[in-house]
Amino acid sequence: MKRAQHIGDALRNNTTLTTLHLSLNSIGDEGAQHLGDALQINTTLTTLNLFNNGIGAKGARHLGDALRINTVTDI
Repeated sequence: MKRAQHIGDALRNNTTLTTLHLSLNSIGDEGAQHLGDALQINTTLTTLNLFNNGIGAKGARHLGDALRINTVTDI
């Protein structure tokens, strides 16, 4: 999913966006992988809504792995 790849690329460099609603965007497992890759790096985003995106077990695994790595640190 190209859209999710582009969003993932943007999230890698994001330092201001804290909430993102991506409901009903057909992201799927491949898109979830792109988002997961970005979430390993991004520590600014605190709310992500992925309702009804056709993300299966494989995509959920990518997101879960990313969230295990992602930590927000206070400066």
